[in-house]
Amino acid sequence: MTSTDASAATPQLVSTSAAPLSGQQVEIRHGAHHAVVTDVGAKLRAYEVDGRDVVTPFGADEVAPAGHGAVLAPWPNRLRDGRYTWDGVELQVDVSEPERGTALHGLAMWLRWQVEDRTASSVRLAVRLAPSPGYPFDVLLRVTYSLSDQGLEVVTTARNLGRSTAPYGVGFHPWLSPGPGSLDDCTFSLDAATRVTVDERLLPTGTEPVRGQYDLREPRTARGLDLDDAFVDVLRDADGLSWARLTGADGRTAAIWMDGSMDTWQVCTGDHISAVDYRRTGVAAEPMSCIADAFRTGDRLVHLAPGAEHTVRWGATLLA
Repeated sequence: MTSTDASAATPQLVSTSAAPLSGQQVEIRHGAHHAVVTDVGAKLRAYEVDGRDVVTPFGADEVAPAGHGAVLAPWPNRLRDGRYTWDGVELQVDVSEPERGTALHGLAMWLRWQVEDRTASSVRLAVRLAPSPGYPFDVLLRVTYSLSDQGLEVVTTARNLGRSTAPYGVGFHPWLSPGPGSLDDCTFSLDAATRVTVDERLLPTGTEPVRGQYDLREPRTARGLDLDDAFVDVLRDADGLSWARLTGADGRTAAIWMDGSMDTWQVCTGDHISAVDYRRTGVAAEPMSCIADAFRTGDRLVHLAPGAEHTVRWGATLLA
């Protein structure tokens, strides 16, 4: 064995030191901005400005209660029966939401990511999805969280390291915080003109123009607002950004934006999540590249060719 071969064969030891249930904690700071990212799922566990939460945090020694802060890849939202056909082959992933018979939020949110690079105000994590019977593709994911005077920016890139084209979608699961008051005392707005209709399993059946409680183009009270819905035909400002805004009783607005790399929102008020202690403690405003069941329908699905990359960008901030 050559010295090069010996070096390549050197085992990488797994850490056995104690860690919180949410994973190893990575803190980043810039001025009044402070965020905590975990290695489990590369989750955004907390983000605050001047001590005011922008996203609803969860405890360090706690399993993320309702997708809080997770990266959702290689598909966001739900996949019917965990089954899809790709290149004429029927594939089956684990059904992770048995009550609805769906595979929920992909494969990456419970994996331990590796920290590749870190500064005082940013961190980059990576995970390589191992090919499996249900997803036989070799995809490398990288996510970078960066703080600046403007807030938090998140950039995520997927690269296909394999020899065949892979189906791919990505989303994110931040919960906007109402701040020190109740969600019922907030107003909420969303830049989108069309709602995705769903069946009893929350799988898409079509689309319709927003109306009633689903018309969120102007701020409306969150009192009585009960949502777990996707929205498309997003509206954009002069900078090409689409926004979700939750204004608390303190007059401050927790906001999430996505640029043109994504064109779908999922919004959930948490009225029916299984984590009872977190019901209606925030609004999930989820930037996504596709809606639910995209592996089956092909709607907005990315066909990630061998060697190709796919990058998306979104962010969060606190507005006065």
